[in-house]
Amino acid sequence: VQLQASGGGLVQPGGSLRLSCAVSGLSLDYHALGWFRQAPGKEREGVGCMSSSAGSTAYADAVKGRFIISRDYAKNTVYLQMNGLKPEDTAVYYCAAREVGVREWGYWGQGTLVTVSS
Repeated sequence: VQLQASGGGLVQPGGSLRLSCAVSGLSLDYHALGWFRQAPGKEREGVGCMSSSAGSTAYADAVKGRFIISRDYAKNTVYLQMNGLKPEDTAVYYCAAREVGVREWGYWGQGTLVTVSS
């Protein structure tokens, strides 16, 4: 199982960025996908997640209305579209997978750094 996060970089406040999480070794039909972030000196927090087969999404209040999670079955990839970025969105972003019926996020990607700064 491998989750490969990419797409991070430097962006100005108000800008947009799209992160990708390429998934191999597990099926999006049987695993929920989540995005998390960890800012310097802070604990890791959940950003949002997408359920397995239904594909329903949920977001943290801090990003609701600005971030959108989507997926491409053909590429087995999940995306995090980030709009209206703020300096407080600066963090290392991780994608993770959780098997249906399992509580823990058992599979993690390596993280990609997003820096929002002018």
